[in-house]
Amino acid sequence: MGGDFAPDAIVEGVIMAAAELPQNVSIVLIGRQSVVEPLLQKQETTLSGRIELVDASEVIDMGEHPTKALSQKPNSSIGVGFKLLKEGSVDAFCSAGNTGAMHVGALFSIKSIDGVLRPCIAGFVPQVTGGHAVMLDIGANADCKPEMLAQFGEIGSIYAQYTFGIGKPRVALMNIGSEEQKGSLVVQAAHQLLKENPRIDFIGNMEGNEFFAGKADVIVADGFTGNTMFKLGESFYETARKRNISDEFLDKTNYESVGGSPILGVNGNVIIAHGISSPLAIKNMIGLAIRQVESNAYVKIAQAMR
Repeated sequence: MGGDFAPDAIVEGVIMAAAELPQNVSIVLIGRQSVVEPLLQKQETTLSGRIELVDASEVIDMGEHPTKALSQKPNSSIGVGFKLLKEGSVDAFCSAGNTGAMHVGALFSIKSIDGVLRPCIAGFVPQVTGGHAVMLDIGANADCKPEMLAQFGEIGSIYAQYTFGIGKPRVALMNIGSEEQKGSLVVQAAHQLLKENPRIDFIGNMEGNEFFAGKADVIVADGFTGNTMFKLGESFYETARKRNISDEFLDKTNYESVGGSPILGVNGNVIIAHGISSPLAIKNMIGLAIRQVESNAYVKIAQAMR
């Protein structure tokens, strides 16, 4: 029920994804049955065996206060979704709904992995050399301590290794210069911690002009910087389209190409989509969720944090 075009775009995206799902995968739709069921019937889908509908009578609106909404609306699609995830009835929970409620819901239900200072949201930045770099944080933690940034580097490295099959992910710290002494005091301290961590391949600082250059597999930033840069990157596709420019690489900056951003550092698979998500974005987010479940990345992160 979450997102600017819900539930129509969600249902359409789910049907697109269901048509291509592996035999061992099914999708659980959570929402108002009286609203969603007619949409499924309208689509005349023959995939009823691959799609299960769970009724959730309440809806958390995009502008509601996350903590208050979750406590006052336990039967919302987000509330029910986290209940199913916590009890193991689903392997991943995805939503285009209230981002704050998704983040708070993850922290209160499946909780942070022991040893993780702050869970973060990861984004995927296309690279001109092919593939994507994992960028974290892109919005959950606007203010970060050096230790948090250093931990983002390790969490991102593990995620990239297991979800994208990169043997030794290169980790870079977003900064205003390549020299160690550049940047804020927080970033300088984080640089030293990353440099001293033998479990990651830290390659030093990265500047904004290297964002798409293929320099790193993991890009570390505080949530304020990460969110600003990530959304700037996403704007390239829309700007190019408005100017009638067609480019294969710029197409990859379209938010629909990956479809969602995982919350990393929690005990489960949680993926957040754009509020403006289209059916294609929902379809691709489900594909990301399947890959993430198969990688078991959050378990690998938990093992590393012990």
